[in-house]
Amino acid sequence: MPVAVSRPISVTLPEGPYPHIRLVGELRYDTALPYGVGLAFPPRGPGEEDIVWWFGRDLLAEGRRAPSGEGDVRVAPGPDGRVLITLGNGTDRAVISVPADTVTRFLADAFAEVPPGAESAHLDLDFGLARLLA
Repeated sequence: MPVAVSRPISVTLPEGPYPHIRLVGELRYDTALPYGVGLAFPPRGPGEEDIVWWFGRDLLAEGRRAPSGEGDVRVAPGPDGRVLITLGNGTDRAVISVPADTVTRFLADAFAEVPPGAESAHLDLDFGLARLLA
């Protein structure tokens, strides 16, 4: 999938067994999916694909300032200039701590690509439908 905006990030898992070990990830924005952003991690092994969680761009923007979201993805301001992204499915969850300044710069670039309110003009329904049916 073509990505219009990407930004490498260094994240930690503050609730994991090794909260101070940094992991490499990437924030992604694709204009063909204008309402969403992706949080990607490298594949676990050779021949595998990146692990990507897609969620709302507005959720990420709102969550920088105040707790936002319900269900599988929640975003909230964290300590020490961080943003906490909680990914889960009801029984398992991961809290990912991301530098807030990186999130802010990424969102500025994503909103420059597709301004708020202009998403529907960039929506690729054929692409979205093909992705749902894949």
